[in-house]
Amino acid sequence: MATYKKRGAKKSITPSKENEAVQESTTAEVFETLDTTANKTEEWVVRYQNVILSFIGLVAVGVLGYLGYTNFIIKPKAREAVSELNQAQYYFELAVNSVNSDSLYRRALVGGEGKYGFLDIIENYKGTPAAKLATYSAGMAYLNLNEYEKAITYLDKFSADDILLSALAKGAIGDAYAQLGQIEDAFAYYIEASQVSENMYSTPKYLYKAAMLGAENGKIKQAISFLERIEKEYPKAEEAKWVAVQKGKLEHMKP
Repeated sequence: MATYKKRGAKKSITPSKENEAVQESTTAEVFETLDTTANKTEEWVVRYQNVILSFIGLVAVGVLGYLGYTNFIIKPKAREAVSELNQAQYYFELAVNSVNSDSLYRRALVGGEGKYGFLDIIENYKGTPAAKLATYSAGMAYLNLNEYEKAITYLDKFSADDILLSALAKGAIGDAYAQLGQIEDAFAYYIEASQVSENMYSTPKYLYKAAMLGAENGKIKQAISFLERIEKEYPKAEEAKWVAVQKGKLEHMKP
């Protein structure tokens, strides 16, 4: 029986050739996709290039502006503030060492001889180290002028990396509250001041103040514990000289 080849019959493709064909087709599709994506990206960049350039420009201007602001405004302003502060501090130091000090404290606050006082420095040189120190000094000036509410306002605003100065500010707020008769607030600030920085000066100073104020207001046991801490941990502190006497008095007052 005769056999015939069908006309138009497809040639068989071996598996390896079939895989190659599929791989070539897939590769072509990938490159086509990449080309399409690249073209779309290019179109997007072209379309929005002005926006992109503007954004880059804004970033550059922002960076340069910040550097310029720091170098040409902040730093010179800080130096200028220090110059103003020197005169105000001079009046403050004169007041501390003067008998009739009120007028000098006020001059330190409001200025004189063409120079700013603490209040103007705080207002006109915000953010500078000089303004921070002026805030502390203004609070201390008001404390010495017996204007206790104003003293608290400025001292409460004061913040610094100097932990000793921070302790003194807290303690001064305690003094102001004590003068206002707000004993619990004063007591709390003395304790806080003693805890800001463990050192030979401020810690025993405010532990002693807390002990004396506490003793006057019925906190005998707590007062004794503060005195004992001074006696044990800070025997060379100035306050340690008075601990034995005060402790003896308080021992007889125990309930």
